[in-house]
Amino acid sequence: MGIKNEKSLGFSFFMSKNIIMRKEKNMALDTNVGNILTQQINKEFYSAYLYLTFADFYEEQGLKGFANWYVIQSQEELAHARILRRYLLDNDWTPTMEAIAKPDLTFTKVVEPIKAAYEHEQFITASINECYAVAQKANDFRTMQLLDWYVKEQGEEEANASDLLKAVELFGGDPKSLFDLDRENATRVFVAPTMPM
Repeated sequence: MGIKNEKSLGFSFFMSKNIIMRKEKNMALDTNVGNILTQQINKEFYSAYLYLTFADFYEEQGLKGFANWYVIQSQEELAHARILRRYLLDNDWTPTMEAIAKPDLTFTKVVEPIKAAYEHEQFITASINECYAVAQKANDFRTMQLLDWYVKEQGEEEANASDLLKAVELFGGDPKSLFDLDRENATRVFVAPTMPM
């Protein structure tokens, strides 16, 4: 009798644990959270398009290292979008793929895309912060945990953009120094980020 009761208790505990886990996995996202993360996916895709136009500008200038830098940056933005998409799908929310705006910036000087990239990263940081605020208002701690990674990532993105801008502002006027910077940027490789959850 005692053994039977223990087995029953164990089975009940196992079943209730599975039910809790199943409910946790299938909890619906708050509508505002789902919508703003879907919007963020679009912004990440736009960022990828934007950075490819920067790469094209540098190709035309014969600066293949700078072009490489922004091709890698474009790949990072696509990875950010894919992570958000996977998160939404894993939480029973189907994101809507919206039209991506055509980048319309034009440049004449080597430093201009780098300045634009720094400003764009600041814009994306503000957008991530807005996503976080919406998740916090909804008491969506899982989404806040996901966005913690994005907050950290944006800190790195802004620092990289700022460092590149400072280097070009300091040394970009000298052809030999610009050549050295270009060679340094050519060594950058894409490292796919892992799912932060």
